[in-house]
Amino acid sequence: MATVNTYLYFNGNCEAAFNFYKAVFNKEFQFIGRYKDVPEIAISNFPGCEDNHIMHVSLPISNETILLGADIIQQHKHENSYP
Repeated sequence: MATVNTYLYFNGNCEAAFNFYKAVFNKEFQFIGRYKDVPEIAISNFPGCEDNHIMHVSLPISNETILLGADIIQQHKHENSYP
């Protein structure tokens, strides 16, 4: 049987979304890691992410399917800035 591992990205509300999925599927998180756990040398790669934002979460919902997610905070560019 095929496996499906879907990775979802959120703009700061990953934990709320995954708590909803956890309740809907009546399952427990396999792993939940936060940006406060990222090594200091790497934290600059995640601007806008706060300590309690989700770095990675996994929620097995069946033997073949795992929902995965993270907060990736979008930085808004100034109107007059160039790419």
